[in-house]
Order: sequence, then C-alpha cells, then structure tokens
Amino acid sequence: MMDPTTDNAGTTGDAGTARASLEALRAEIAKAVVGQDPAVTGLVVALLCRGHVLLEGVPGVAKTLLVRALASALELDTKRVQFTPDLMPSDVTGSLVYDTRTAEFSFQEGPVFTNLLLADEINRTPPKTQSSLLEAMEERQVTVDGNPRPLPDPFLVAATQNPVEYEGTYPLPEAQLDRFLLKLTIPLPSRRDEIDVLTRHASGFNPRDLRAAGIRPVAGPADLDAARAAVAKTAVSPEITAYVVDICRATRESPSLTLGVSPRGATALLATSRAWAWLTGRDYVIPDDVKALALPTLRHRVQLRPEAEMEGVTADSVINAILAHVQVPR
Repeated sequence: MMDPTTDNAGTTGDAGTARASLEALRAEIAKAVVGQDPAVTGLVVALLCRGHVLLEGVPGVAKTLLVRALASALELDTKRVQFTPDLMPSDVTGSLVYDTRTAEFSFQEGPVFTNLLLADEINRTPPKTQSSLLEAMEERQVTVDGNPRPLPDPFLVAATQNPVEYEGTYPLPEAQLDRFLLKLTIPLPSRRDEIDVLTRHASGFNPRDLRAAGIRPVAGPADLDAARAAVAKTAVSPEITAYVVDICRATRESPSLTLGVSPRGATALLATSRAWAWLTGRDYVIPDDVKALALPTLRHRVQLRPEAEMEGVTADSVINAILAHVQVPR
C-alpha cells in the first residue's frame, strides 16, 4: 500500500479540512507506534468505507496498541474483547438481565456497543461466538430476544489473529472473512524502527498510558462524516469499473485458486479505491488506486489450492500476478 500524499487538490471546505485532520492521525499515532503507516492508512480507509479490518501479525508487533492509539487520536469510544475458547456470544453482544426490583428483564449492552471494537485473537474462540459478530458487522445492529438494537456510528471491528500459532484455534470461515473489508498484515519492524522502539521504552514510554505519550484527538465523527460525503462524490469512470471487474474475474479463473473474489469483493475494491483516491488528494480514481488497495482488499477473499500452497504460492503472489497481466485502462 502506498503512503498518501499531502496534496489537497480536488476538494475544498469541510472535506479539505477533514482530509487534513485524517492525515494528521499518522503523526499522532507515530507517538506510540513506530513504522506502521500502511496499517494506519488501512484503518482510516476502513472507517471511510464503513468497513472492518482483520489485523494479522505475530505477537508483539503493536496490533493492540495501534488500535488503541487510533481510537485516542480520533476521540472515539473503544472497547477490547479477549476472545477465548469459553467466550459466549452474549459476552460480546449483551444479554437480558432480570431486575429483581422491577421484576422485569432489562438489556445489558455488551462491549460491541462502541465505536471501535478490538476483537483480540478472534480465531481463539469457537465459531458460535465468532458468528455473533456477523450481524453487528453487516447490519450495524444486534438482535436480542427479537428486538434489533442499533450500534453507534461510526462502528468498526478491528480483529487480530496470530498467523503462526494454530494449535487451539478456530480458523475464520470464508463467509466471515468476507465480512472484513481489509486484511492488513503487520510486519516485524525494520532494524531502525526496532532501535527506535527500544529507545522509547528506555526513556520511560508506557504503552498502557497513551495520554502520557502525548496522543491527542486530531479528528472526530464530524470529520469522518465530511470525509465520507467527499469519498461518495469521488468519480469512477466506466474504464475503472471494468478494470476492477476484470481483476476480480481473473481470480475466479486462476489455476492456483479454488475460490475467487465474489461480487461483494469487487464492490469492496471499488470502495477502498475511491477512499484511497480521496486521501491522496484527487476527486477521481485512477488504476494506481486500484492496484494500491488490491492486496489488502482481496487477499482474504481467495482460497489457494492445496498443491499450490505446498509449492509456496501465496494469495499475495497470485493477486500480484493477476495485476501484472490484466490490461490497465488508459
């Protein structure tokens, strides 16, 4: 994923102010998290598209800290759920509680009633509890005892999982993976970044105290609303639409894949490309925007053939090969 520029051409007024505020997020989050600009940008894109994010990385690469820092810089309410094998759906969504004083049942909200839900190690809880998030992610509501209860806006689920330890885990099924707008891989830091991390800790940095780290709110719900309105006006030519469709259809024909990208995935790629174009200062989408968001938007929506996986083929390599072969519109 490319880094957004600071060019403000293409929008004015509230939209331009909103973009400047969202770009300022990187500087604020960098006070706590070192070297994760692509992940920060991906989370902002998801917020603009009203989508959700799956963060994958080995333990200790600041996945949780990244989400907490984003919530602080956006002045959003955030809650964290540690997904474990004994976690129940009601522990996430909430439940009816009997009040002995009134002799009536009242609804007690679960942690899902927040702006930014951190679903930590989501693949460590059984499918029944994993699926409790499906309605919340797709419909922006929770239904308990037949009564739908709307969730706050904005609402984003940032789920984390460990890519190397599979004992005692429950891999997310394809239907639930498809509910995530983006899958962002959090890499190990470079040598330079890791030295910076250790230097900060040696100077007294406490990752549990973001206020002491100096993170302050630089954007809020009003900025998100203005930004979303501007993204919705970002122009998409028929050639770009056809380009997105051709990329997704090529995944369905790839000999390395048993499952290609669905029309929902194509819609997601178009949406993220528009958000990226707006963040980079344009009011129209170009092919480079599509290419920039293709990997994080599509990598979790395809399934490799076992023989291809044994040969070392990855979802990213298949998508990159498709991007290299699909004709780019001019």
